[in-house]
Amino acid sequence: PKGNTPQMDVNSAIPDFFGGDEAKLQDYLKFRDTLTGLKNPTRIADVIASGLDRYDAVFVPGGHGPMMDLLDDPDAGTVMRHFHKTSKPTAVLCHGPISLLSALPNSTEVVAALSAGDVAGAHAKAQGWIYSGYKMTIFSTAEEQQREPLEIGGKVLFYPDFALTTAGGAVSVLPPWKSYVVQDRELISGQNPFSDYELLKLLLPALDAKTKSVSAA
Repeated sequence: PKGNTPQMDVNSAIPDFFGGDEAKLQDYLKFRDTLTGLKNPTRIADVIASGLDRYDAVFVPGGHGPMMDLLDDPDAGTVMRHFHKTSKPTAVLCHGPISLLSALPNSTEVVAALSAGDVAGAHAKAQGWIYSGYKMTIFSTAEEQQREPLEIGGKVLFYPDFALTTAGGAVSVLPPWKSYVVQDRELISGQNPFSDYELLKLLLPALDAKTKSVSAA
């Protein structure tokens, strides 16, 4: 949201996330270093100002970042509502689906209730969520409990799958670290980092179909 340079989670820069292949990890790191735009990313507010109609899809990756700065960001909410309203592909992976909460006009209140353990309050405040009833997946509680001691040295404020369920999402997950992707209308969600390929196999045809329909119109 602020346009600051994203920081890589050092615990993710391990061969385990690249099929156990150190060479693939090094290839990725070299590729990442060519993405100079990541050093000074465009703020979400500036993307909105440039016109969201210019964009054919939105993708929110994972890591704990979205749990901190996207889940209740009003600009992120503007983006999500636009892609929902226009039925344009919305792909979210791992922790990324938590950004769907930003579409709530009172997302800050919902997040505060979740953080306080006020389940009934969070559910009540989330009434009318545009993704209510959508089938979706997200990083599971079981996966989070394995990773939070390593990556954040403590506990998350609330578990992502529980949060989306409380808000009204039809959330399902598989056992830890299995590839799992759910598609419901414009929304394509993947459970964890190992779901990336399957998510891509759904996103690319959806994107192709959407751009063809726009061209035909």
